[in-house]
Amino acid sequence: MKMNLRDQIAITGVGYTPQGKVPNRTAASFFVEAAANAIKDAGIKKEDVGALLLYRHFDPLPGDTDVSAFIVAEQLGLRPFTLSQETYCTRTWLTHAIGLLMTGMVNHVVVTYGDNGRSGRRAFIKELSGDEATDEHAAYGDLSTLAKYAMIARRAMYEDGTGPDVWKEIAIAQRQWANLNPIANMYGKELDDEGYLSMEYIVEPYRLLDATPNTDGGRAIVLSRADFNNHHPKVLLAGFGSANVPDMPYRLVANDPASAAKVAAKQAYEMAGVGPKDIDALEIYDCFTHTVEATISDYGFFKPNESKEWLTRERIGPGGSMPVNTSGGMLSEGYFMGLTPLSEAVMQLMGRCGERQLGEKTRTKDPEYIMVSDNGAVFQSHNAMILRKGDS
Repeated sequence: MKMNLRDQIAITGVGYTPQGKVPNRTAASFFVEAAANAIKDAGIKKEDVGALLLYRHFDPLPGDTDVSAFIVAEQLGLRPFTLSQETYCTRTWLTHAIGLLMTGMVNHVVVTYGDNGRSGRRAFIKELSGDEATDEHAAYGDLSTLAKYAMIARRAMYEDGTGPDVWKEIAIAQRQWANLNPIANMYGKELDDEGYLSMEYIVEPYRLLDATPNTDGGRAIVLSRADFNNHHPKVLLAGFGSANVPDMPYRLVANDPASAAKVAAKQAYEMAGVGPKDIDALEIYDCFTHTVEATISDYGFFKPNESKEWLTRERIGPGGSMPVNTSGGMLSEGYFMGLTPLSEAVMQLMGRCGERQLGEKTRTKDPEYIMVSDNGAVFQSHNAMILRKGDS
């Protein structure tokens, strides 16, 4: 029998660090600073932290040392009940945290991420660091995660009529949001149709602005049981879902009726007791522009062949009826993986977003429910979360 987990978990703190190009910093220093700031933001002591989960592990860049949960915990002065670090993109942090909290094993969970990938020029293509292919697909030009996503995007172009006309709307709208966010990497850098279309292809059909750039910096959150009272307005996890499709990326198809995103979203809607019509804003994992399109479609906001009509800057940008990625997202704010959209949703519901705050300032609806996605690997793992305002 399933437990009713609606509104049982709260996100009580968010931790930021300097971001963008921040030279002469280790990756570990960003993990640590983000976590320390999240703990302070939640108004708890380090002794209150029962679990420390490192969102993701990457190989250290030249000149840096490897990051482990033991190192981060030691530098924070923590001795938590649970230490964990995800090596692959299976997005287990959410269910891990909820299990620890709901069983009463811990009172607070810190999830943190950091990287020095911009200064260190992280490539995510292992073949660049050696003369041996990592697998047999390299013979066909499949050298990176980017190539795998591009292959699926190309198929979607054929099946749904999507393409650059749709993706530029996403890139431009998110840049408009970023220009309301002083800490965004692309703050002060306006983007129009010509600017997007003039960019070179990196892997067709993706242009440079279809892909998320690397960022130096860190981001962290604190999850607590909902009965914890701190100095911020409550942000409750009204519903969540998690799903995996453990197929090789080249076996995936566009518009899969059992995609990880569709399955996870259905679980989240059922738990929260809401549907797409109740959602006021979307914070979507945007490693690529087409990922935003595919996720919102899988979440039931439009049919695949309706993306050109639905995904317009007038709808998803400032002043629109369905704001998307209001910090600028990973494309224009900063690449902190799933903690970029999630932290922004929390900050919006807490009313802490300044000039980009949803409501009167941006000519949008004051949000009650915000839906968040966390996408792992190549559409293979997915967390869908519906956050709502709780009592102040």
